[in-house]
Amino acid sequence: MKLPLPLTLMGAPGSPYTRKMLAVLRYRHLPYRLILGSQRSEDLSLPKAKVGLLPTFYFPGSTGELEAVVDSTPIIRQLEDSFEGRSVIPADPVIRFLDFILEDYGDEWLTKAMFHYRWYYQADIDRAGEILPRWTGGTTPEKDINAMSKFIAERQISRLYVVGSNDTTAPVIEASYKRYLDALKTHLESSAFLLGDRPGASDFAAYGQLTQLTHFDPTPMDVALKQAPRVFAWVDVVDDLSGLEPGDDGWVSRDAIPPTLRAILTEMGRTYVPVMMANAHALATGAEQVETEVDGLPWVQQPFPYQAKCVQWIRNQYADLSTDDQAAVDQILEGTGIEPMLVK
Repeated sequence: MKLPLPLTLMGAPGSPYTRKMLAVLRYRHLPYRLILGSQRSEDLSLPKAKVGLLPTFYFPGSTGELEAVVDSTPIIRQLEDSFEGRSVIPADPVIRFLDFILEDYGDEWLTKAMFHYRWYYQADIDRAGEILPRWTGGTTPEKDINAMSKFIAERQISRLYVVGSNDTTAPVIEASYKRYLDALKTHLESSAFLLGDRPGASDFAAYGQLTQLTHFDPTPMDVALKQAPRVFAWVDVVDDLSGLEPGDDGWVSRDAIPPTLRAILTEMGRTYVPVMMANAHALATGAEQVETEVDGLPWVQQPFPYQAKCVQWIRNQYADLSTDDQAAVDQILEGTGIEPMLVK
């Protein structure tokens, strides 16, 4: 079923996944209607999602009635099935697989840094507490904003465990963020995007998290401005790529993967993979706590069921590749540390 235009979604400026999807829609020239959090879905006769996540899209279901849909990765694929042109999914199955795992890294690992910095340091807590309720509060009187700020901050700080941010893991998260900035900065010196001269879903995933890390939360923003101003500028560029004219030959070739991309993949294997694997193992064995090491430092968090599903989806994507394409992926990823994630 082709989706009707304009697309309708609910989101908020402080939601990295909202920013991810808005940038995708702008790049793909898909008209949309954004409902801000202050405009409640029930007031607009829109259905509620089973899980209240942003952004929430409203698509016609099998009966024609609107359904609330969340989760940016499958939504991107649904848009690909419904609208032609300006694709964000590479045609080559090997490059498409790389895009898939890079997108997951943005969505599931960089978000740890985003959530950590926002609710771990007092300056960032204060900024978020002041601005987030004003983004979603509409015309709420100023006298009521303080109560909203306190409620939001206390709720989010209490949920740091969901992404694994705590005093034990903080050094791991922050060191990884700084290494990622260095790796991306170097890569962008020779490539406009992660996988060539046109953006993939992975670029928009990274962009979404970086809109908060480099442009809103003061502690990680200061790190980015001092360490990687090129990345800061790249985020502004990716915000609106509606004027970019992508070429069919814009994707990187599977036979010409640059060392700068391998450096990003190696950073993934260094941090994201061991944590994702340990989380999946904890859930499979019924453990109450995820425990592993990253760079010789301890990582401890509560199990996160959704990220175990992400591991399974990555394995399914790999299993669906032809034998030749699997061999090409294996060659590209050899020595990066990502290999264990592909084995069932």
